[in-house]
Amino acid sequence: MDSKVRGLAIFCALFIMGLILGGVYLINRGQGQGRSADAQAGEPADPGKGKKTQTAQEDAVDYYAWMGDETFFDEDKSDYEKRMENYGKKLSLFATSVEKDLRVQILNDLGELVTGEELYITLNGEAYKDLDRDGIVYIGDLTPGEYEVALEPTGDYKVPSTPLNIHVKDKVEYIPIDDISLLIKTEDEIDAEKEDTQEDGARADADDTEMTGIWQSEENRSFGIDVSKWNQEIDWEKVRAAGVEFAIIRCGYRGSTTGTLVEDPRFYQNVENARAAGVKVGLYFFTQATSAVEAVEEASMVLCLNNGEALDYPIFIDTEGAGGNGRADGLDTETRTEVCRAFCETIESAGYRAGIYASRNWYYDRLDMSRLEDPVIWLAEYREQPLYEGKYEMWQYTSGGSIDGIEGRVDFDVSFGANG
Repeated sequence: MDSKVRGLAIFCALFIMGLILGGVYLINRGQGQGRSADAQAGEPADPGKGKKTQTAQEDAVDYYAWMGDETFFDEDKSDYEKRMENYGKKLSLFATSVEKDLRVQILNDLGELVTGEELYITLNGEAYKDLDRDGIVYIGDLTPGEYEVALEPTGDYKVPSTPLNIHVKDKVEYIPIDDISLLIKTEDEIDAEKEDTQEDGARADADDTEMTGIWQSEENRSFGIDVSKWNQEIDWEKVRAAGVEFAIIRCGYRGSTTGTLVEDPRFYQNVENARAAGVKVGLYFFTQATSAVEAVEEASMVLCLNNGEALDYPIFIDTEGAGGNGRADGLDTETRTEVCRAFCETIESAGYRAGIYASRNWYYDRLDMSRLEDPVIWLAEYREQPLYEGKYEMWQYTSGGSIDGIEGRVDFDVSFGANG
């Protein structure tokens, strides 16, 4: 046979064999799919049929068949779904009294204030509404004594079945409020432009002898600064290298319009980085308290934010104006003095040194220093030699300083043993 003819014959034979094998494969594949479809439709399978030729795909389908069984976990699914439906729906009450008042906080089972809901409580049977829907009901001018507080049923929430017993105090006790963290806001939650309106009260009293340079260290004197969010990003390594030994850092303020307690957005960052650079730390809080009760709240907030950390310098209450329209700008001397006393005594009850920051004129005209029990005095007076004749342990001698590591003006201070 001619070689060309022989090659053609071999090619044709192989081609025909390929067609036959392909046909057999397709037939078997179709039967396998039919058996799988029958099984899914509920038809019984022949245990002896196709046992040796069952495919890997069929094995997988049979092995994981429980995943397609909607009734397999019916009981557990139901319990889980019920738990999820009730998540956050179990309410509880937390109540505190400072002086002839009661603040009731309504919490979910995550410990969060329930906001945006129409909630009612009863106090010895008398109903009170959460008017601003912030999860807090404040009741003032109460007769001291024992009260029962209950939460009225609302929507699909689960409320406590028994009332909460609370004692309304006769007079303020200068001890930290345990639940103050629930009242602290961040600047993302408020209108900071309206709330943070602190003004430099000592600037109006400055004269041309004001020193703006860095204080040269002397025996028993330390050079420092005080800072807040207004100083923006601070390079604390450069600040320390420039000679700064301590920093009094603002931890927060009370809003001058609404009275909201607000954390300074750079507080934690400043404290951490200052300490890392070797700068000693103290704290201050800008007050807009209008009563001793609010002063206790402010001191409690500072203690909460500090979280038990040791401090090198005192915790100060900063009492000055808020632009003339602040809620505390018009306080009389007696009330302002009581605010400062309540703040300081609450701080000291927690084991920290407490102090007051104010300008010379405020110490003279808006505070009765004879009623204060020896707080650390931080004087703001911008002249070469202060005219203030009282005792002071720290002196803010300018708000117009300049130092490496901080852009813009900086408050400069000198300490005469305030860290002792």
